[in-house]
Amino acid sequence: MIAVATPAAVAPQGAESAKAPLVDRRLRVPFFLLLLCFAAWGAAANLTDVLVGVFRSIFDMSNFQASLVQFAYYGAYFLLALPAAFINRRYGYKAGVLTGLGLAAVGGFLFVPASQALVYEFFLVSLFVLAAGLSILETSANPFVIAMGSERSATQRLNLAQAFNPVGANVGVLLGAVLILPALTSEAAKVIMTPDEIRASQEQDLGLVLGPYVGIAAVLVLIWLLIAFRKMSVPVEEDADALPRKGVGRRLWRNRHYRFGVIAQFFNVAAQTCAWTFTIIYAQDVVGFEPHEAGWFLQASLLVFLVARFVMVYLLGIFRPAMLLLVMAVFGVVCCLVSVVALNIVGLIAVVAISAALSLMFPTIYGVALRGLGDDAKFGAAGLVMAILGGALLPMVQGAVMDASGRTSLGFVVPAACLAVVAAYALFDLRTTRSEDAHQLAPAL
Repeated sequence: MIAVATPAAVAPQGAESAKAPLVDRRLRVPFFLLLLCFAAWGAAANLTDVLVGVFRSIFDMSNFQASLVQFAYYGAYFLLALPAAFINRRYGYKAGVLTGLGLAAVGGFLFVPASQALVYEFFLVSLFVLAAGLSILETSANPFVIAMGSERSATQRLNLAQAFNPVGANVGVLLGAVLILPALTSEAAKVIMTPDEIRASQEQDLGLVLGPYVGIAAVLVLIWLLIAFRKMSVPVEEDADALPRKGVGRRLWRNRHYRFGVIAQFFNVAAQTCAWTFTIIYAQDVVGFEPHEAGWFLQASLLVFLVARFVMVYLLGIFRPAMLLLVMAVFGVVCCLVSVVALNIVGLIAVVAISAALSLMFPTIYGVALRGLGDDAKFGAAGLVMAILGGALLPMVQGAVMDASGRTSLGFVVPAACLAVVAAYALFDLRTTRSEDAHQLAPAL
């Protein structure tokens, strides 16, 4: 299924889509079940963003202590991607998906004893287990989707699956905004409470966190059952005995398209995290919106991201992925620079518009980087998931730029530089051929 990339393999995807369905006919139901996985981890991931402020309020802690929520999440993603690759290589994509779903469900249910113990570190452990499962799930599900049809339509197929991730993300944000944040005990109310009343309010507030996570865990268990009893093998795994099993790391390192792809993915995730982390702050500091008004612009960014991703799925059936990636990366750089110089509503609209550029990038870089890797894609996927570390590191750089300059808007030069790296990768793929690398690195199937 994942074959050698020859010069013909870089033709526009539209030509292939006319000959073969986007998804192999016998894998349509498994593909639908994977779509549910993409939506589920999107909801869990974005609900986590809400927890930073929630824990700071409940446990009366510093911003740094509250930020450990994101550290636990990103740390688990980074550490578990490589073990997931070993699971995929030894037992197959389905086993990887089931392992990820199961571990994530366990993490969700761990919020029950954590809420009873009222210990912040217990919540961090629960979140780490949840994120570990999501890391394994993402490392397995992305290449699984790629293998479910023709390689020429792989990027379009992965974009379609990834389009359901922001659907879940919007659900996660909505759960936080509707079920958690409005019902939290206010700081003003805590001032006049007795110690016993404060503990009771903590238990009540932690119970609000518990509900959505237990609900997500229950959904993950249901998806696990649906996948466990469904045959989901793909041709690349059926022929796995014919594939070489040694020297994967060396072959991946020698593949320039993959190596540069990991770098591009690092900066793509960094740009996305930078843009979304500081959207509300930009709306407040630069344009002057009140906090409750500024939050709507982050919601607008997520909606733009969602709609644009479905639009990109259609466009990928017409244009070569690397060309579309180049156009959107340049568009993203322009939006970032506009936000730096236009210190008004125009700049804020540009910040929101960055999400349209970002919508294409993660699955497209993923598909372009893994093309032609054969069974090595199981380990290659781990490197691309580990690149999410960029989302943990570059926002600190953007914050430092903002603090040093005293200008919130100037911080957006950081995502501009990140997106410029993505544009360079797209241009590299357009200008080079894969025939030499592919013959060295992946056998035809």
